[in-house]
Order: sequence, then structure tokens, then C-alpha cells
Amino acid sequence: MEIEMKYSISDKAEADAIWDDDYLNRLADADSKETVLMRSVYFDTADRALSQRDIAFRVRMEGTRIVASLKWNGNAVDGLHVCEEVNVPVDDPNCFIQPSPDIFKESEAGRAMIELIGDKPLTAILEVQYLRRRMRLDDQDTIMEVAIDTGEILTENGNRPICELEIELFSGDQETVRQLGAQLKERYNLVEMNTSKYARGIALLK
Repeated sequence: MEIEMKYSISDKAEADAIWDDDYLNRLADADSKETVLMRSVYFDTADRALSQRDIAFRVRMEGTRIVASLKWNGNAVDGLHVCEEVNVPVDDPNCFIQPSPDIFKESEAGRAMIELIGDKPLTAILEVQYLRRRMRLDDQDTIMEVAIDTGEILTENGNRPICELEIELFSGDQETVRQLGAQLKERYNLVEMNTSKYARGIALLK
């Protein structure tokens, strides 16, 4: 399961200020701070068998690493996003052109997805390109990642810029993620976001 807070950042200057925030940097593992180029491609069938059911099939390059993700049962309230998720590392760049649904055959949700789409081919429906600055924080019994994303959602119906903050829970107390989000929201005038990058891309397509 994926649990994270999402906030819209007003501009790049504010994003830079969050990245340099003294409190965050005191909590952060210094060795975890990094900047990674991300490229995500989302796939669906021609009749939108997946997106109509709020299922996301994503292949993402994280620097030199490629990860396929299947997400479903998503819900967001007051910026807190919760969804079911399966992640599988892959080593074939051709996944960005035509991935095989069998990537997820080892999971129950993956097998249900395979049955759902049948023999319909998967094609790319939207792409997201962004620079992610991230750091891992250890706050007593809670481990989380703070990520600042700047980039663009790309679709055949137009593009949309990205400038946002994500705080993802890795282990521990969900309330700690909420509290950190509330502190940063007040300090940097952030706006809670209830839509994911994928959902915003789908909205553009519609």
C-alpha cells in the first residue's frame, strides 16, 4: 500500500526553499539526498479498460532504474493519498513501448488485470517527465521520503506543468506524515492536492 501527502508548490523559488529547509535537513539522512530524472509512461487499452476503473499501469525510469507499477483502489482526502500498489523492477527498455501485462502475473491484482484486458494490446496514453529532488527522513519510529517534483505532464490534448511536494510513508506512523505536511503547508503556503499526476493526465485526455 502507498500512503503519501501531496501539495502544490507555487513556484520554483518556493520549491528551492523547501529543499534547503533547515528543519528537513536536520531530520534527513544526508546520504539520501539526491536529484533524479524521472520519466513515467502510462498504458491502457484502446477502450480504456484500466483508467475507467481507476487502475494505473505505469512504467517509470528512475535515473538508470526501470520499475513497472500497478496501482488501484486509490483514495485522496485533504491531500492524503492512499492506494494499493505493486512494483516490479524490469530490465527491458522496450517496456516503454509495449510492456507485457505478465510483468504483474505473480500478484493477485496483476492476474485480475490480465484477465480484465484479455488480448487487448496496451498502448501509451500519457507521459510524465520531471526532476525529483528527494531525501529520506527518520523521525523516531517513522521513516518517510520528502520529494520535490518539477516537470510536465504530456498528453495528445496538451500539457500541464508540475511543481509539487510529496511526503511518502515508508514505515511507522501515518500521523507523523500528516504533521510534517501541516508544518510545511503553513511555512510555505502550500495547497493540498487530491489529484495524482496520472489523474491530471487523464483529465487532460478527457
